[in-house]
Amino acid sequence: MSAMRMLFKARFDTEKSNEAIRNGTLGKLMQASMEQVKPEAAYFTTDQGHRTCYMVFDMQDSSEMPAIAEPFFLDMGAEVTYTPVMNAEDMQKGLAALGR
Repeated sequence: MSAMRMLFKARFDTEKSNEAIRNGTLGKLMQASMEQVKPEAAYFTTDQGHRTCYMVFDMQDSSEMPAIAEPFFLDMGAEVTYTPVMNAEDMQKGLAALGR
């Protein structure tokens, strides 16, 4: 099975993330998560008034999902989503496979 490129989104609970900033654990969580998934890109912004992290990485197996998401659920009270995504090269390959 080949890896699948994923867009991971974690939207943090404001109170829990405020506390994590105050006690210094937010940076540690993000560092550990990025070491775990080795994202090709990581972005940090706000979404609907909440601190939000986006990471694009190659997921080797769907069984990785709990280990990646649980720290965000437990420590940040985050809403987490995984979305399969393609880059331009992937899209061209997929379109070529259509034979059109």
